Amino acid sequence: MDLLNAILNLVVPPAGMVMLAFAWPTLSFLHALEWFFKTLYRENMENKVVLITGASSAIGEQLAYEYARRKANLVLVARREHRLWGIRENARLLGAKHVLVMASDVVKEEECRRFISDTINYFGHLHHLVNAASLGHNFYFEEATDSSVFPHMMDINFWGNVYPTYVALPYLRQTRGRILVNASMESWLPMPRMSLYAAAKAAVISFYETLRFEVKDDVGITIATHGWTGSDISRGKFMLEEGSEMQWKEEREVPLTGGHVEEFAKLMVAGACRGDTYLKHPRWYDIFMLYRVFAPDVLGWTFRLLLSDHRAKPTIGRPLLEASPPRKLSAFSPGSPRLQHIVE
Repeated sequence: MDLLNAILNLVVPPAGMVMLAFAWPTLSFLHALEWFFKTLYRENMENKVVLITGASSAIGEQLAYEYARRKANLVLVARREHRLWGIRENARLLGAKHVLVMASDVVKEEECRRFISDTINYFGHLHHLVNAASLGHNFYFEEATDSSVFPHMMDINFWGNVYPTYVALPYLRQTRGRILVNASMESWLPMPRMSLYAAAKAAVISFYETLRFEVKDDVGITIATHGWTGSDISRGKFMLEEGSEMQWKEEREVPLTGGHVEEFAKLMVAGACRGDTYLKHPRWYDIFMLYRVFAPDVLGWTFRLLLSDHRAKPTIGRPLLEASPPRKLSAFSPGSPRLQHIVE
């Protein structure tokens, strides 16, 4: 068996590259045909019910506006209820028929059950579940002096997708609905200062790729990955209270690498209505995936060269959290490690 694996290790990678090179034009043509026919027969969202988590700002807010333009009925979920009321009015002006606002925490299963149940009781069904809640950070892993923040990164970015999906799945099966997932290319593309965020997003993508095979054609799943479309990190504030409640200062969206949040939201909704399984923006990032599989060392050398900032060794003990109870993270100074709120 060892001899067989040794032979296959030598033969399969180059043979696969050659086959891919010859098949690429045909695959691209077939993909273009598939896109064309899916565009012609895309899903009409008028009067359908769409539930959006993390809807209080950034990508979640813009997704609400895109669905509103398609005359869908919306359920907006986030912790910051005061933000949701303004978004509700904007969505109604853009064409949404009915818009419900629900203040909930997606990392708590009981609250997910409540807002899904309220949605079904009011509308009677659910067609699209949009998981847009996400939390990023902007610090080196070694700079974190209080590891209590680590589980909260996983809570928002992973369990904040799993719990709403778990509760909503039976209702999505009834309507042959769709789940739209806000993922990120950082899940497979190495970026400094984003180790915890990248790990959580990788878990999200693995979860939904596996779930897609389990639900088969009963429920569609669109995984949207993007470059950097985040918020202004210089204004971020992250707080941990008793009971793991989280709150953020208001943040404004700014255009960064990968394009505007509005553009990505428009692509996400269009892709979900076409029934796309994957949606990537920008698409040229895909080339790095090939290097990751067939020449990982080349990719590693390239990123070390391009992303090196010649930083000094982190100062051990540099404060990240003020850990006196109740635990609270005060506003960060511009030069200190930061947690960055991306979506909700």
